[in-house]
Amino acid sequence: MKRFGIALAALIASAVSAHAQQTPVATGVSTQQNTTFVEAGRLLADPSNGVVQRDKTLVIRGNQVVEMRDGFVGDPSQGKVVDLRQAFVLPGLIDSHVHLTGQQNPNARLEEVTLSDADQAMVGARYARRTLMAGFTTVADLGASNQAIFALRNAVRNGDVPGPRIIAAGSSVSIHGGHGDINGYREDVMHLLSSESICSGPEDCMRAVRTQVRAGADIIKITATGGVLSNTAAGLNQQFSDDELAAIVGSAHRMGRQVTAHAHGVDGINAFLRAGGDSIEHGTYLDDQSIRLFKSNGAWLIPTLLAGDFVARIASGPDNFFTPAQTAKALEAGPKMLDMARRAHEGGVKIAFGTDSGVSAHGDNAQEFALLVRAGLSPLEAIQAATVGAAEHLRIANEAGKIAVGMPADIVAVLGDPLTDVTELERMRFVMKSGVVYRAD
Repeated sequence: MKRFGIALAALIASAVSAHAQQTPVATGVSTQQNTTFVEAGRLLADPSNGVVQRDKTLVIRGNQVVEMRDGFVGDPSQGKVVDLRQAFVLPGLIDSHVHLTGQQNPNARLEEVTLSDADQAMVGARYARRTLMAGFTTVADLGASNQAIFALRNAVRNGDVPGPRIIAAGSSVSIHGGHGDINGYREDVMHLLSSESICSGPEDCMRAVRTQVRAGADIIKITATGGVLSNTAAGLNQQFSDDELAAIVGSAHRMGRQVTAHAHGVDGINAFLRAGGDSIEHGTYLDDQSIRLFKSNGAWLIPTLLAGDFVARIASGPDNFFTPAQTAKALEAGPKMLDMARRAHEGGVKIAFGTDSGVSAHGDNAQEFALLVRAGLSPLEAIQAATVGAAEHLRIANEAGKIAVGMPADIVAVLGDPLTDVTELERMRFVMKSGVVYRAD
């Protein structure tokens, strides 16, 4: 595969360090005033049609694709030439559910009270880079300290930190004592850590939504049911009342924000969909009525199968670091998620790719593809879920999800054919975001 890769001497002025996979190949180099030619041997530019084109050259100026030419016609005299002639090239991937500012580990509960918002932003910078290097050029972060995640989002946007484009929810809207609230500490500690997005009653929940919009939320994330990793034996069923759900959805929509709901229990799933919610994260106990509501509402399901697989493995393994309440819920919910996704897919529910990374390890996001295929999706359908589907779900189809003239140059590549073996996407070889090369193995 000697032709795979790029002429690094033409791309950067100095040799790549031993840390090339942790730092952008083009560190300190902007393509704003330059042209880059990406020569692609196999190109899945628009996953919605599944057409793989052969021997194409993408012309990139600044951060945009400006032309797509037949043949390998990169001109070194006119700009940099990226040789991906032996590679399979596709759009930058999208993960619709991550938590960049932390990651589950034996010290996770201690970190809740030892890491400041600034600390969490720095941790998030590490995981943002790791996620980008795995080929994910866009993510939706669905639950983090407002100050930490909004600062990280802005730093990435301004080019100060390498990472994927971040659509940020900030703090989840939750009931007092619910999955999104602080649980399992002394009462005075919980009082200090609880956020303004915790609410009780329709009026208060409208206030919480508006507070999040004022703080800078791109999307509203709520916890419609109990959750696996909240340290409380409150189950996995509905937690908001129907009136509270209606108030949340209505107030968010009036302020131009979509609402996505963490939801495991079928009562919470269906109540949220009846209230007009836009998408469900997890969906573990959905039923036939749920599927009808998804389809009639045009709502999206983000199955987060990797999270279910991870918590079940930890809870049943010899090094389980979950609390007893977490362990019981992990063993209950985790093993059910594959079958849930299979039933949803067979029922025609729209599925967007999301991992809940931060539960599982950041950088392992692409392991979700194999789980989606085990749940009955074809490799192409799994790729569509992480490109055009996720872009439609997150309402960014004009800036992500495919490679097209006029769109940002978010481009990734692998050696093998992911339409034959979707695990190829776990072995990312090339990452370009907005015209800048961050990885070129």
